[in-house]
Amino acid sequence: MWNEILGAVGLGLLWAVMTIGVYITYRILDVADLTVEGSITMGAAVCAVSITAGIDPYLGLLLAFFAGMAAGLCTGLLHTLLKIPPLLSGILTMIAAWSVNLRIMGKANVSLLKMPTVFTPVMEAFGMSKTVATIVVGAGVTLLFICFCYWFFGTEVGCAIRATGGNPNMARAQGINTDRMKILGLVLSNGLVAVSGALIAQSQSFADIQMGTGSIVIGLASLIIGEVLFGKGGFFKRLISLALGAITYRLIIAAVLRFGMNANDLKLFTAITVALALSLPVLKAKLKGGRKGA
Repeated sequence: MWNEILGAVGLGLLWAVMTIGVYITYRILDVADLTVEGSITMGAAVCAVSITAGIDPYLGLLLAFFAGMAAGLCTGLLHTLLKIPPLLSGILTMIAAWSVNLRIMGKANVSLLKMPTVFTPVMEAFGMSKTVATIVVGAGVTLLFICFCYWFFGTEVGCAIRATGGNPNMARAQGINTDRMKILGLVLSNGLVAVSGALIAQSQSFADIQMGTGSIVIGLASLIIGEVLFGKGGFFKRLISLALGAITYRLIIAAVLRFGMNANDLKLFTAITVALALSLPVLKAKLKGGRKGA
């Protein structure tokens, strides 16, 4: 049981990076970006192929970051230059990314068994198990990106991105190039998502073309759970809540699997969880209205 809890915490920390990326588009830019389902696999594919080619795993993370940024750039250009709605732009990039990812890997699955990963130096230096090393590395990378986002969105450019998502008309009236800010937000978001995919691939010792399927729902579930349970406070606390939400989601999944849920029902369970979480404000309003009427 203890090993299952540690495993869920470690995996939650790796998914937390992806959740931060989803937060940037869904909450800050107010865009439901489906590019993430392609960029998370792209990050895993680029990193896995890099490692098998003898490239340092940490450099592989950087390459994955750039690959994710490229995917976000494609979505941003489709939306801003060609005026395609953001949801459809993300879908188009996601579909295109499937073929690109197959080209990168050359096949549907790339194994990383017995290959060095970002967890290997930690395991060797401190004699840790892979599960504990995953928690250490995951916590370090997640904290790094939380601090970066806290700093970045406090800068003039970061505030411009937040203004673009909050009120684009007012932002344009203030002289902000909203198209440029949307592109920048999408680029940063998908870069983080790709890093998450690269970390997950190294943790599970393989990259697979299917690994991005349903990832947007997992990201939203983690985001909503984090906001509902831990999201009160300033911007830094919100970012921390995203990591806690990702960990909590993984602990919930581990618990329901232990109690006998069929693994094939996990995506249905996740979808229902997200739907309930998103509908909470409406349900609360109806309950209050019903009580007043009574």
